[in-house]
Amino acid sequence: MKLALIGGTGFYAADFLGSVQIVEVETRYGSVQLSSGRRGEVTVYFLSRHGKGHRLPPHQVNYRANIAALKRLEVQGIFATNAVGSLKAEFKPGSLVLIDQFLDFTKNRPSTFFQGEDLPVVHTDMSHPYCPYLRQSIFTQGQAMGMPVHDHGTYVCTEGPRFESAAEITMFQTLGGGVVGMTGLPEVALAREAGICYAGVSLVTNFGAGISPEPLTHEEVVEMMQKNGERCLTLLLATIEQLPNAWSCGCEKRPEADQIG
Repeated sequence: MKLALIGGTGFYAADFLGSVQIVEVETRYGSVQLSSGRRGEVTVYFLSRHGKGHRLPPHQVNYRANIAALKRLEVQGIFATNAVGSLKAEFKPGSLVLIDQFLDFTKNRPSTFFQGEDLPVVHTDMSHPYCPYLRQSIFTQGQAMGMPVHDHGTYVCTEGPRFESAAEITMFQTLGGGVVGMTGLPEVALAREAGICYAGVSLVTNFGAGISPEPLTHEEVVEMMQKNGERCLTLLLATIEQLPNAWSCGCEKRPEADQIG
């Protein structure tokens, strides 16, 4: 079985894989460098979303190349981490949230593989964008480990790299948002187009603007990720080691997905 872990802010190295090999994958969207290792009987690819030293801001991440590379490597499931701000009192800093829906407020990112050029136009269903089986597996493992995990939440994705205004945070709350970040889209949508199961785990680093009395800083986000990131990684690795070689989840896998890569 082949799985991938996409690391967001605070997750830059694949030390947890022990003996690591660097893999370079060429796609029509660009070249992608990943780390490859083993966890038990599972091949795990680690992809640092922002690159070494956090050199890529959210709006410049090559999301299409990243997902196309994982498709070419025949990855069956993706576990993706995101640092997020909270829009709800119950999602306190340090909380883990298994997101199950999204609101997309990005503006200038290529958001699909199917643009009607060399690939067909495809309208992919996004009713349930996150894999229910992988989400339930993480939640069940969290309970077994005594680790509190919120089993649902709507992810609001903004363009970045600036933080949101207090008025925007109020709007997102009115629309039903649970957490807000800058990297969840179009990543999850591209994974669904590629027919790869995808679970998003959001680590809450702060309350959104206007909720928190203090101004937000990137340093605050990094500090919280360093403090709680190990806990999130431990949960995901334990989940990976418990997964069967195949599962039934209902995630749509279109024949057109085979053309991606």
